[in-house]
Amino acid sequence: MPWIKIIDENDASETLKSLYAEIKKKRGKLSNIMKIQSLNPDAMKKHMDLYLTIMFSSSKLTREERELIAVVVSSANHCKYCINHHGEALDHYWKNKEKVKKFTQNYRSITLSNRIDKILDYVYKLTKTPSELSKADVDVLKNLGISDEEILNINLIAGYFNFVNRIALGLGVEFSEDETKGYKY
Repeated sequence: MPWIKIIDENDASETLKSLYAEIKKKRGKLSNIMKIQSLNPDAMKKHMDLYLTIMFSSSKLTREERELIAVVVSSANHCKYCINHHGEALDHYWKNKEKVKKFTQNYRSITLSNRIDKILDYVYKLTKTPSELSKADVDVLKNLGISDEEILNINLIAGYFNFVNRIALGLGVEFSEDETKGYKY
């Protein structure tokens, strides 16, 4: 049970019902991380807009790379809700549940490209010890040919998942196997 009240779709005001319908149309279904924000529909709407912008808009970062970042941040924060949701999204690309499980337990246990390894090292450090980051950390990414725009988007995604992990962990947001499946990727 989540730790605060959630307004069910049947009890929602017209504004909230409309927002629930909009989210279902864009994502395929309504997640518990959105429902937990039902007491503040304006924040929920802006949250969804930010999520769709950083995870689905045009970018040099692939959708798979964005999901890798989501899983590394969520694993570093021990956020089972987001690990399971974005592990499921990652499996949409990998189609290998064992590989995803191994990755969520230790992102360095999977052989990936040097480029993505450095990106993931960066977001892990940004999550665990952000005050220790320096220009040298960004220069590692730049030396791999990663553009300033990509670096910004990497930071936005990592920052977003740190934010969402705290909503999920701070309010007892739950998940089930069924709740993590069926979204549009």
